Amino acid sequence: MTLGVIADDFTGATDVASMLVRAGMRTVQVIGVPDDTQGALAPEADAVVVALKTRTVPADEAIGQSLAALRWLQAAGMRQCYFKYCSTFDSTPAGNIGPVTEALLDALGADFTIACPAFPENGRTIYRGHLFVGDELLSDSGMRHHPLTPMLEANLVRVLQAQSRRHVGLLRHDAVVQGPAAVRERIGALRHEGVSIAIADAIDNADLRSLAAACVDLKLLTAGSGLALGLPAVYAERGWLTPDARAAELDPAPGGAAVLAGSCSLATNAQVQHWLHAGRPAFAVDPRALARGEPVAAAALAWAQAQPPQQPVLISATASAQALADVQSELGAQRAGALVETCLAQIARGLVERGVRRLVVAGGETSGAVVQALGVTRLRIGAAICPGVPWTQAEGRPPGEALHLALKSGNFGGPDFFDEALRSSVTA
Repeated sequence: MTLGVIADDFTGATDVASMLVRAGMRTVQVIGVPDDTQGALAPEADAVVVALKTRTVPADEAIGQSLAALRWLQAAGMRQCYFKYCSTFDSTPAGNIGPVTEALLDALGADFTIACPAFPENGRTIYRGHLFVGDELLSDSGMRHHPLTPMLEANLVRVLQAQSRRHVGLLRHDAVVQGPAAVRERIGALRHEGVSIAIADAIDNADLRSLAAACVDLKLLTAGSGLALGLPAVYAERGWLTPDARAAELDPAPGGAAVLAGSCSLATNAQVQHWLHAGRPAFAVDPRALARGEPVAAAALAWAQAQPPQQPVLISATASAQALADVQSELGAQRAGALVETCLAQIARGLVERGVRRLVVAGGETSGAVVQALGVTRLRIGAAICPGVPWTQAEGRPPGEALHLALKSGNFGGPDFFDEALRSSVTA
């Protein structure tokens, strides 16, 4: 295994795995830290992505899980470690990006790494340390309303320094644009200045490729999924990897299809509205009804069962920013989120029991809850639906019962993403 990836949520894990598969790396995603019986995964893969659910847990818990994943990846023989977080740098003032990065540096005996959440194909770029979402600063984007990790600061040096004991610096674009040699020279200067973590500017894929080439000898990389785009070519140049043109192939998954939306991001709201405006069947999950103890999951499953055969359905808890704020004010943010995740996970399990074989899930926390409820421990990564979102196949199921999952970060995809996903799924 060349690359070991530790991802802080499930959609982020499939996101980075998709970038690696796209470049011909045979990639396996495991859910949670594997146990010893899964050690045989590593020899068949060029990369293994360990999907955790640590973005919003207490920092000590995130560190513990991340270090456990690191130990397993080290035992499996990885050459380089990659800590993957969201391209919008989702975090709180206390972490968890900074604390986990520093813990991994310590465990690896490393003195320097970069932090680069840039993903230009999805409009996430970094210039002079400031993160842009499309044409807006991060702090002006819809992320300022995120229910768990509202991002009110676009200067990533300031964001990361607030979470870190080590000195955080900036690897500016004027060095990155000059290519790998200039990047390595600047990294040397930053180390001399006492910088241990450098926010790396990147405004296009050429910048990401330069960073990948310059940083291939670092023990640890920390980034969104964009940086992974450039790594396979660098590994191939070193003879560590032979790209596989069939890396993204999945088995057919004939059967029903459904969409579960738990994210309240602007992108997912637009996708839900697009579905509704097209007159397609949809069921709304009401957090207040869940709080009252009403059998919402059972009602949703009965409704789905009554729809015409082979008609994809949408079951959604997506809400506008104001509606979300009202519910959180009444129920509490953590409780409201937990109620919705638990309900959608129950619905996912019931849908699969009733023959659904293709599930599109919107939202990182929702995706984590769904995957755990379905008992999925390993995913094969398929072709991308859009940048950062691939179809995946749950491993270990009986022959002829393939289950495909598209786990979408809330902010990813255009308004017609749900339709696009279902059109691109392999059914026969």
